[in-house]
Amino acid sequence: MTAIDQRRTVAVVGTGTMGQGIAQIALVAGHLVRLYDAVPGRAAEAADAIGARLDRLVEKGRLDAVERDAARERLHPAADLAELTDAALVIEAILEQLSVKQELFTALEEIVADDCLLATNTSSLSVTAVAGALKHPGRFVGLHFFNPAPLLPLVEVVSGHATDAATATRAWATAAAWGKTPVRCTDTPGFIVNRIARPFYAEAFAVYEERGAEPATIDAVLRECGGFRMGPFELTDLIGQDVNEAVTRSVWESFFQSPKFTPSLAQRRLVESGLHGRKSGRGWYPYEEGAIRPEPHTAPDTGPPSHITVEGDLGPARELLAMIREAGITVRESDEDQGTRILLPSGGQLVLTDGQTSAEFRDVVYFDLAFDYRAATRIALSASEVTEWETLRQSIGLFQALGKKVSVIGDVPGMIVARTVAMLVDLAADAVAKGVASPADIDTAMRLGVNYPLGPVEWGRRLGRAWAHELLDELHARVPTGRYAASLALYRDSYVRMDKDGAGS
Repeated sequence: MTAIDQRRTVAVVGTGTMGQGIAQIALVAGHLVRLYDAVPGRAAEAADAIGARLDRLVEKGRLDAVERDAARERLHPAADLAELTDAALVIEAILEQLSVKQELFTALEEIVADDCLLATNTSSLSVTAVAGALKHPGRFVGLHFFNPAPLLPLVEVVSGHATDAATATRAWATAAAWGKTPVRCTDTPGFIVNRIARPFYAEAFAVYEERGAEPATIDAVLRECGGFRMGPFELTDLIGQDVNEAVTRSVWESFFQSPKFTPSLAQRRLVESGLHGRKSGRGWYPYEEGAIRPEPHTAPDTGPPSHITVEGDLGPARELLAMIREAGITVRESDEDQGTRILLPSGGQLVLTDGQTSAEFRDVVYFDLAFDYRAATRIALSASEVTEWETLRQSIGLFQALGKKVSVIGDVPGMIVARTVAMLVDLAADAVAKGVASPADIDTAMRLGVNYPLGPVEWGRRLGRAWAHELLDELHARVPTGRYAASLALYRDSYVRMDKDGAGS
């Protein structure tokens, strides 16, 4: 089925930030757009605001003046719902309350034609539940745009339990015709992005609560080592702690309080204190005038070891060997099968984090996973009270010789990047197995919706089938709450391998 014809009317109900953004998209795509808001005068004000934004696009050279004038002529504020009768698509962006949305769509059903698609931009409510009040729920679909809607390309096309396949296909085609990148998704709490993204925040908050590191250090490690564009503390300050915590709580409650989605007590205390981030002047970081932002922990310079001995395959960190040689440090390789580790002149060991803790072993320093060890500008190390200082010093010096800043954190299992990525991989695998979305759509959604350096499905493939499962197993053994119990999907992906003949091995 093709997209809604450009000559047909698109109606937008709700004229807040999202409503205005969606209306602008449809307008620029060539549709006649009708704006409606229950508050008298709001639709006309929104039309003026959209017109002003079109003016700015012309000033920036992103829109032709003739196109702007034509778009303005196609934009019509509506004083009554009855004026939406000619709409081929109605998109709602009003209050996130189920009863209010149901009341609106019940009224719309009596006004619009039978072939009109009805869509909600909800980010937290069930599409199935909103459609439950309708006589014809088959034409109802979720169209979840991301803010700011005119700029961000992603649109989640969400099929409720009763959504007709033709409805979802037409909605997908329409979003694509508008220049967006649509992804298909079934009606699940949080859809794709808000479901799978929870560990990015949750694991950082957990490391903080475990006194592993301060927010500035955790953010720096995830940016400069993990490849994420922003750290979770600075990002939630930007989003608003109250907004982010509400989404987390909504997903948690929708999954019947699954430990996989347990909210952070530290974040709850911020919200209760009114420290909502940038908009309140303070969150994890201070934003008052003259405030000094905390710096991440960075170890002072120290000398590198003269040589190292490598046992086993470093797996995701194998690129380090070439880098160490290039830095002029002698690399010796041992045939002994004692695991995967780097032996230092001190007699201690340097090991890629595997979900265990330094306190369990004599003289071990763990280093974190990096998205790209060559590109990374910072590496996190963890050690315990039983770790010899010389082993830690040589570990710091080794990475500094590779041009990296080093942050030493507490002895937390899985460290920072590794446990975050393992959880993202697990939730993505679970979502694919349960039919939430295809692997390609999940990766697209996470790259475009939250700017991850790599989609979690592809990340899991690159790290190896069993990597995330093994790390989560170790975490689960040390934190047996169920939070780190690997999903059945990840278990199967790790241990059930089919050969070309279809036989398990």
